[in-house]
Amino acid sequence: MTFDLKRPYGFLHFNFKTMGLLASTFILTDAASTQANAAPSASSSTVTTKTTKRKPSATHPLASNRQSAALSAPSQKAPITAVKAADSGETVIVTGTRETGKKARDSVSPIDIVTSRQLAETGMPDLREALTQLVPSLTMPTGGFDSGALTDSFSLRGLSPNETLVLVDGKRRHTTANIYADPGPQQGATPVDIDMIPMAAIDHVEILRDGASAQYGSDAVAGVVNIILKKTDHGFHARSISGITASGDGFQQGIYLDGGAQLGSRGYVHVSGDFLHQDHTYRSADDLRTQSKINKLLGQPEQTRESVSITAGYHLTDFIEAYAVATYAHRHAESYQNYRTASSLAKYPAYAAIYPNGYSPLETLEENDWEVTAGLKGDVDHWHWDLSSVYGRDYNDIGLKNSANYSLAAATGQTPTAFMVQGYNNEMWSNTFDLSKSFHIDGWPHAINVAGGATYRYESYAIGTGSVASTYGSGSDALSGTTYQNAGHFSRDVVGGYIDVATHLAKNLQLDLAGRYEHYTDVSDTETGKAALRYDPLPWLGFRGTISNGFHAPTLAQEYYSSVALSPTAARGIIGANSPGALANGATSLKPERSTSATGGIIIEPVKKLHITADVYQINLRDQILPGGNVYGDQAISALNANGFQLPSEAASWSSASLSTHWFANVASTRTQGLDITATYPTSLGDYGRIDWDVGINLNRTRLTHQGTDAQGNNLLTAQSIAYITTGYPRSKMIWGGRYNSGDGKLTIGLHEIRWGQTTSELTYYTGATNSSALSSTDFLPFRNSPKFVTNLEVTYHVMPKLSFTIGGNNLFDKRPSRVPDGNRYLGVPQYYMSTSQLGMNGGFYYLRADLSL
Repeated sequence: MTFDLKRPYGFLHFNFKTMGLLASTFILTDAASTQANAAPSASSSTVTTKTTKRKPSATHPLASNRQSAALSAPSQKAPITAVKAADSGETVIVTGTRETGKKARDSVSPIDIVTSRQLAETGMPDLREALTQLVPSLTMPTGGFDSGALTDSFSLRGLSPNETLVLVDGKRRHTTANIYADPGPQQGATPVDIDMIPMAAIDHVEILRDGASAQYGSDAVAGVVNIILKKTDHGFHARSISGITASGDGFQQGIYLDGGAQLGSRGYVHVSGDFLHQDHTYRSADDLRTQSKINKLLGQPEQTRESVSITAGYHLTDFIEAYAVATYAHRHAESYQNYRTASSLAKYPAYAAIYPNGYSPLETLEENDWEVTAGLKGDVDHWHWDLSSVYGRDYNDIGLKNSANYSLAAATGQTPTAFMVQGYNNEMWSNTFDLSKSFHIDGWPHAINVAGGATYRYESYAIGTGSVASTYGSGSDALSGTTYQNAGHFSRDVVGGYIDVATHLAKNLQLDLAGRYEHYTDVSDTETGKAALRYDPLPWLGFRGTISNGFHAPTLAQEYYSSVALSPTAARGIIGANSPGALANGATSLKPERSTSATGGIIIEPVKKLHITADVYQINLRDQILPGGNVYGDQAISALNANGFQLPSEAASWSSASLSTHWFANVASTRTQGLDITATYPTSLGDYGRIDWDVGINLNRTRLTHQGTDAQGNNLLTAQSIAYITTGYPRSKMIWGGRYNSGDGKLTIGLHEIRWGQTTSELTYYTGATNSSALSSTDFLPFRNSPKFVTNLEVTYHVMPKLSFTIGGNNLFDKRPSRVPDGNRYLGVPQYYMSTSQLGMNGGFYYLRADLSL
């Protein structure tokens, strides 16, 4: 294979064997990419008309040649609905740029485009799991603890979920009120729960893999996920997905419906809805106290979720459009806690009568999540403007079933078995005004796009008290109720403004500059900036690079959340950084995290239809907010008592390492370095169809560069918590394979392999016949969760052009995480370590899907 730099396609000879060798090289160098289950037209997304020079694709291989509905609804009014590139039909992006009509292939930053078709082809019943099957730089937890298991979170580029900003149609989405308070890489996260957005409503997802705080504000440290909703004014689509795990549990049923209609001759409305139910999975090992699997701690929660969305737009004039978006979702979920043996109830005769065989407490969640967006946008003398207001709210009512209050039982001889223990409310009201125009200045041959805007945002976080029965004495077992000392309503205001300037310094040299200022009433001011450059020296070769600084403002939940989780022989508390118990132990107010990011990439098409991108990145994150100031034993009990929490009387006999509390603090600085490589190539089989091949990798590594100390000079992080943030995410993630489409369009076969890189953890040592006591809070066992290979296969048959059936399997051969050594399992139960984000613990998932379009 040889190249001629002067030739548009730069090749004299190329064959499929060469492609195979190239793909093998990517795999052996441990570099990964996303699964490109693209529509057949995706591979030609970079071919222009005869009068346009061919440029290398800047997109992820998931990019498709579909019309984007990102800017507005379909309409005859061209000044507002310019959503399609006139020369090539390639997808227009709205993420990472303020230019109107910017095409994905011309982006100065790495961006992935995932279509609704590709989401459906994964066979996964919700958005988070579908994206995990497609995007190498995106991961989700192996499992979840306590109430944290009831909220769906994801991570980008090996950073906390808090470091990724989620937008819906370009507008900041409100976050969940349910903080992930338990140990692990996600600890302290209150992310946007993207599964509360109906998957049927999604047209496509744009994932910006670059720091973007200067463009969008807080949280855009690792990147931005922009969910673009459907806005078509016609058609109806229905989908059903039924699946079960290889173990025969965890049955899931999803139903997805959407359709559009016209509003007169000048508008549209599109309505979408999801229904999803999933059963528990059971992955616990034998409980050493009973020598049986009666303890159901390890496994996915049961949940039922209903969600609906409405998008609408109406042209008030030829140049002004009113638009609105509304989403609502309700979730009921239940998560098992550690089993309480019958012998532990012997001293409580009232309970022994209720639970003669012991009991397994269930944490429950009733969640209501909704958001409403209303706005006007238009064109005046080539000025593009957008005025919008977004109000979002997430309310979580957390309860307990099959539980007990031992203090109440001892005092009165009776107690409820169900409790309302905690209530959390998170609100966001965001108002923005955006303005942009492309200028031509005498003496400068290139257009200059200038954009700017202002924003005001109100955020609030409320903590409600638990029922009287849940707070009496030591409180309800498994999760005590929130006391009045820890309840309250907290809020802040955020005002800011930004400016963005984009132009060409030369014909093939793009420059984009952005700056933002924001003022937070609780944590000070922030100034951020970003510079991005792209150079295309040849029609088939491009280079790009960005440098930026960013920030993540501490969430109100990180500042004020307090709770205590009880196990049969252990207690773990978390208290607010400004609470009496924390201040008495040297805590200080939280300040924003700061980041500096740099990326550099190459986009190359050495031969026709072979698209390759490679991007390296480095993210330096300072003042990272993590649990710090860990205190144990009597000191922990004193800190909890100062905040109004009491522990059971038997806690005095528990080991010091089994009694702990902490608060969030700015405790660490880290450096994350990584590499993304993607490659796609289509093979034509003539009348027999075509195969779209894809291969690539994400390599990612985080190192601790600094950690804070307390007043006595002691490190605020343990070896275990350092592992959470440095090696709790996979070292690499690879996805490669292909999708065959038959010549008659009736048969589609997709086959992809995912390789999950290793994670390394520091495991607690337990002792005693039942592993019921933690030995140490400083000495841990290094544990390597080895790399895993997972095979995904699906076969689709189109009975009619608009009706198809699919059978498929994800993790076809039922691979699981590495098993934890016996001496490092509390009560012997958690055979898989949940505090990582590698392969999920559920194993194989097999499904049937039906699709109908009208």
